[in-house]
Amino acid sequence: MKNKPLIVALTGSIAMGKSTAAAMFQDAGVAIFDADAAVHILQGPKGDYPMGAAVDAIESLFPGTCDDKGVDRQKLSPYVLGNPENLKKLESILHPMVAKLRSDFVAKHKDDDLLLFDIPLLFEKGGEANVDKVVVVSAPANIQRERALARPNMTEEKFNHIVSIQTPDAIKREKADYIIDSAKPLDDMRAQIENIVKNLRQSLA
Repeated sequence: MKNKPLIVALTGSIAMGKSTAAAMFQDAGVAIFDADAAVHILQGPKGDYPMGAAVDAIESLFPGTCDDKGVDRQKLSPYVLGNPENLKKLESILHPMVAKLRSDFVAKHKDDDLLLFDIPLLFEKGGEANVDKVVVVSAPANIQRERALARPNMTEEKFNHIVSIQTPDAIKREKADYIIDSAKPLDDMRAQIENIVKNLRQSLA
């Protein structure tokens, strides 16, 4: 008898529609752990745990990057962009904290049949080894670029840099158990996700 939820990872490159897909999974009754949201909470204003839990450690490592609102990402960026050593130091603070929040989430939802982990850098960090199934959100490159460049403060240079450090979409598709085509209309995308959830639940029956 199955004694833990099936863990499904949702991932996709920049501007592929992952956030939209995550919301649709939630609408389909699947509880979601959002890794990016967890980082924002850990780096945000201090409050009851886990709010701002990473702020003191980050300020100690990178002085002047934090204030009463938490971590100032504009001030932190120069320390870590293009500096792998500093990025590893930052990740050594954040990753264990995110892992603890994820563990707490799984414990809270231990009676669920499915759980979804929203992990942008799943393949880049080797996280696929720790999940049961992988869902990739994908769209043609021209649509991805158009979406990305429509975002505030996004430039061609920034977009190209982000794409260059992400696992190529074609490789993500090859490694996926399921692929969501986000170039389709929203109703079609929702139907794709409902079918994936139905298929996953049937596999557990």
